[in-house]
Amino acid sequence: MFDDSRAAILPIPYLRTYTIPCFGNLSRIEYTLSVNAKDKLYHRAYKRFLARLVEARKQAGLTQVEVARRLGKAHSFVSKCELGERRVDFIELQQLAKMYRKDISFFRE
Repeated sequence: MFDDSRAAILPIPYLRTYTIPCFGNLSRIEYTLSVNAKDKLYHRAYKRFLARLVEARKQAGLTQVEVARRLGKAHSFVSKCELGERRVDFIELQQLAKMYRKDISFFRE
């Protein structure tokens, strides 16, 4: 475990760089969390993922309203996820995969 009070966050809009102590104080690892807005391959892959998300729901015979109700979320949650207006995190994907009776690998390319 590391003391996250030492982690440095640089104030760059929409880009966060984190510094994490590695092997004590001897070295550090830096990484950036972001999505390159110009990365066409990423966007194509995400569109395919969204299509699989809709396909899985329809194959399960569920409507967006039914899925939202089972998740305890607003209807707009499912709609926005399927349209790509809201990102689906891994935990949500696991919940949806279980509800749709699909393996996680179904949502990959």
